[in-house]
Amino acid sequence: MSTGVSDEELARGVVAGDDDCLAAACHRWSPLVHTLARRSLGDAVEAEDVVQQVFLGVWRGRRGYRPERGTFAGWIVGITRRKVADALSARSRRHELTALVPAGPVTDRVETVLDRVLVHRALAGLPAPQRHVLVLAYYEDLTQAQIAERTGLPLGTVKSHTRRGLDRLRQCLKPTDLYT
Repeated sequence: MSTGVSDEELARGVVAGDDDCLAAACHRWSPLVHTLARRSLGDAVEAEDVVQQVFLGVWRGRRGYRPERGTFAGWIVGITRRKVADALSARSRRHELTALVPAGPVTDRVETVLDRVLVHRALAGLPAPQRHVLVLAYYEDLTQAQIAERTGLPLGTVKSHTRRGLDRLRQCLKPTDLYT
């Protein structure tokens, strides 16, 4: 694709699904995206990751671009800001989790501690009835019948709370795709 193509033509091509236009847009705006990410993150490697995430986001979200709301370059900068914020949040989470690891020789305990923190956070995000049932089942080692007896809930409700709670935990704890 020629370098003389206007921003508007590139935008129309990307929105239409033309991967040559995406390549040209990446060529045109990746230096800007990299500079913004590098300044915000202070790390060239993280900035390169953000560039990839931004242009993957451009491609995946191309149908969401609205020229009446602003320029294509402005839209890309907006995506960049969100991806930089995601990278900073991920960095912050990594630092928080690392701080919880006990000092001394690093062994399998590190993964165990990190797993506990992640599960605890995911549990905290569940609705109270589901969280309560799962805590009784997995931390107090009660059967579903014992949970029903202790809480006064019908056995079917305990089973439903358990299933829905585990489904939500599974969604919260599944590995995330860095390129979405």
